[in-house]
Amino acid sequence: MNEPRQDLPALTGMRIIAALLVFLCHAVYPMTTGNQTPTPPFADPGITENLIWFFSPGGSIGVSFFFILSGFVITWSWRPGRGTGSYLRRRVVKIMPNHVVTWALAMLLFAAAFTPNYGLPNLFLFNAWSSDPMWWGGANMPAWSLCSEILFYLLFPLLIIPIRKIADNRLWLWAGIVVAAMALTCVATLTLLPGEPRFPGEPLALPQFWFIYMFPPVRLFEFVLGMVLARIVLQGRWPRLGVTPVVLLLVVAYAATLTVPSPWSLTLVTAVPFGLAIGTFATANLRGKRTLLGTRPMVWLGNVSFGFYMTQAIVLYWLSPTLLPGASYGVLGGTLLIIGLTAVNVVAGWLLYKLVEQPAMRHWSRSKKSPPPAPRHRVEDTSLTDVPA
Repeated sequence: MNEPRQDLPALTGMRIIAALLVFLCHAVYPMTTGNQTPTPPFADPGITENLIWFFSPGGSIGVSFFFILSGFVITWSWRPGRGTGSYLRRRVVKIMPNHVVTWALAMLLFAAAFTPNYGLPNLFLFNAWSSDPMWWGGANMPAWSLCSEILFYLLFPLLIIPIRKIADNRLWLWAGIVVAAMALTCVATLTLLPGEPRFPGEPLALPQFWFIYMFPPVRLFEFVLGMVLARIVLQGRWPRLGVTPVVLLLVVAYAATLTVPSPWSLTLVTAVPFGLAIGTFATANLRGKRTLLGTRPMVWLGNVSFGFYMTQAIVLYWLSPTLLPGASYGVLGGTLLIIGLTAVNVVAGWLLYKLVEQPAMRHWSRSKKSPPPAPRHRVEDTSLTDVPA
């Protein structure tokens, strides 16, 4: 596993689709943020209700995709003998400058007025470790998922040791074991955790939702699944699946999340389709096949997707209600508003990528004593960072 890794542009392009699903989940029905109360883009409550039904799975499965992709990408980029310190330095520099800047902006612009006591847990990325729902969305709300990413980064140097020792002919078996563990976690959520309190109409009690969705150790299964799948591709054991059947499987999986109840729909329903998509698009790139996801515009969007994810709360919960207070329209107007907000958020994500993420990576990701990096023959070393609800 010491040879240079070939670039996998399709995986970079996939990231913007997952980030967009998270964004649309929040855009069709923005949450109340205390001093700011965003209005749904559509004046007709029936349209809003239907859009919530259709896009609400996007938030949870978008995050799940990024966690699986994180395990795959970091394993793909890993080199035996690479110093743990340099690896951790790069991972921390990849996410923390973006996180700190968006946290500060959120607190300054709107969040301090309604979560003054919960800003610091969000800043130091331990808010998702608490079962108190007041902690989850403090300050810059989407940053809760970085609590899990930080745990992944810290444990990766330990996890890669046994995963590299798995015999080639047992890799698919272990991928299945990880998925089975995810299913057992769903069973444990429903049988072992309290069924109260719960928000009216919500399928899961708050302790159940926190455990299956927010609690970082539980999300390790998705990360480990990505790691095992990366080894399968590295060892040349990925089946020759067509891109079109895999895309159709993703469509079916999304449709299933609209009918399958929680907690099964949050991560389990899409885990296998996401894993198959990541591995299939990766092997397509390895064979030299060009895909739409690997085109230059999609790769550009994929590179700014982490910034896009991190700026969404600022755009949806501060900029939109500040510039367009009470804005609610018909079908055409509401659609144009969502398209406009998406475009604004792409620009905001690009600015964060250009002005914060790239300079931070250039100046801080490597020790001054480190040799210059080798020519780029690898997938973009990102996870939502490689993430993103």
